[in-house]
Amino acid sequence: MKLTIIGGGGFRVPQIFEALSAGNEAVRITELCLFDSHSERVAAIESVLSQMAPSLPAPPKVTTAASLDEAVTGARFIFSAMRIGGTEGRIQDERVALEMGVLGQETTGPGGLAYALRTLPHARDLAERVARHAPQATVINFTNPAGIVTEAMREALGDRVVGICDTPIGLMRRAVAAIGSTPDAVDFDYVGLNHLGWLRSLVVDGVDKLPSLLADDAALQGIEEARLMGPDWVRALGAIPNEYLYYYYFQREATARLRGPEPTRGEFLHRQQSGFYKDAAAHPERALDAWLATKHEREASYMAESRPEDQRTNREASDIEGGGYQQVALDLMAALLGGTPATMILNVANRGVVPELPDDAVIEVPCTVSAAGIVPKHIAPVTGEMLGLLQQVKAVERMVIAASRERSETLAWRALAAHPLVDSISVARQLLQNYRERIPGVAEALSPGA
Repeated sequence: MKLTIIGGGGFRVPQIFEALSAGNEAVRITELCLFDSHSERVAAIESVLSQMAPSLPAPPKVTTAASLDEAVTGARFIFSAMRIGGTEGRIQDERVALEMGVLGQETTGPGGLAYALRTLPHARDLAERVARHAPQATVINFTNPAGIVTEAMREALGDRVVGICDTPIGLMRRAVAAIGSTPDAVDFDYVGLNHLGWLRSLVVDGVDKLPSLLADDAALQGIEEARLMGPDWVRALGAIPNEYLYYYYFQREATARLRGPEPTRGEFLHRQQSGFYKDAAAHPERALDAWLATKHEREASYMAESRPEDQRTNREASDIEGGGYQQVALDLMAALLGGTPATMILNVANRGVVPELPDDAVIEVPCTVSAAGIVPKHIAPVTGEMLGLLQQVKAVERMVIAASRERSETLAWRALAAHPLVDSISVARQLLQNYRERIPGVAEALSPGA
């Protein structure tokens, strides 16, 4: 069985390889095909994988493809893990906004919209090629902003594309541990969009344990999201927010920290990953050691700008355990291939789950996954400020998709202006102009006939 990774030179690929090599009976991937526009990065990752393979139970054969069509042909699963514009583009996503006093972050706010604008043409192209050349394939989308990209790819692939993210899974894992239970014993309610959602119940034997958890300061200290936003706020909400809601609830504080003297996350990753790829090219025999050291630093510093200064390089071990994207993807594939059915939080079509949103809008909710497919679970109604924020951000996402499809600068401007983290129409217009000037992919995406 062939699995293709689009973005096969990406830093996270060894984590996927390791998960695939664990000998899972339900997922027998025999070929891992890597495709990337940066051949030198693929070569570095191949060195890492070859050094990992001898210690793994069942590593698949690793191949590379010279073209996108070759890469997808014959694949049963395709991971979309592209980063259009590289880390250089991410730096501009973040810096352009921060220079105007607006939150600068890769997926949240104007930076996420700029990232989407330059990525969506490539995501649509991939979806169309998969539809033509791999009619049996399921696409698992890792590419951020995952909700927007998944929704756009559905135009060609429908239910054959699903978006995944490890942040809600991580939240669930921490919350379940805090109540002293196990995932299999808990029924839960989670609702949102990608990087914008809330855990609203944790039911064990018919009893919702979330209220008692919210009342327990000591237990909340074991949940990163509660530490980020404070026990008083999660109690006020009656829910535990996804960690990315920090940027909405603490916009002023987050923006001030991001505008400080420290490098942005994009600048940090650009320096760090460039160093890894350069070292791996110069010393391929040490590629695995270099990758492991870089990975540890990357994980320990995740969302450092949102934590108190004395915790920015000392993330708690419980926050980075549990498998990440690669384990979510492996569990998803196993269930689809007829393994044990699983309950997972995924990015899928709404279809009435949240009646106040369009049926074809992609939302992030618990789903039951089995050989029969992916079925969203029933959730409690969404009301009040949660519903308001979902509707506003979803309207922005759909406007960006339309702006990309129609190459409309006006729709792109409207989308930026409508985002709750952009406080002025004139700022939105200048943001768009600056993104066009400094990120070629944004200008190209909005150029008629390009």
